[in-house]
Amino acid sequence: MTGHAPTASRSLVVRVQSGVCAVPLIHVLETMRPVPIEPIAGVPPFVRGVSIIRGVLTPVVDLGAILGMPDVVAERFVTLRLGDRQVALSVGEVLGVRELQASRIQELPPLLRGASPDVVATLSTLDEEVLTVLQAGWELPDDVWQALAAQEVAS
Repeated sequence: MTGHAPTASRSLVVRVQSGVCAVPLIHVLETMRPVPIEPIAGVPPFVRGVSIIRGVLTPVVDLGAILGMPDVVAERFVTLRLGDRQVALSVGEVLGVRELQASRIQELPPLLRGASPDVVATLSTLDEEVLTVLQAGWELPDDVWQALAAQEVAS
């Protein structure tokens, strides 16, 4: 077996307000319409509460609130696999699965670049696995997203 670096990463691309983000597909279980959320007292503002998804009590985390964009209307949930647990990210829109070239990934800003240090510290204390998955994601600047969208239309 040779140790070749991957040439591309399949990622789920989502929109949060005007921002476009990508999460490595390996962490994604499914996308869905939002289901009812039961609020929980005493949690950080980016934790919207819990939902029952496929019979499993699942924390719902607002990606917009993490990225400093509160009040994003959740049009979709993205359920993430975290070991033997799952967490749902609430996002504005799911734009689809795209291949991100490894050479381009190195140039992309990290997903949590715009998150406040306090939010990142709270995430780290609350759930290290969620933080790890989000740290593996990227922000997609407009030019990158437009190029990916054009590739999709051309294929």
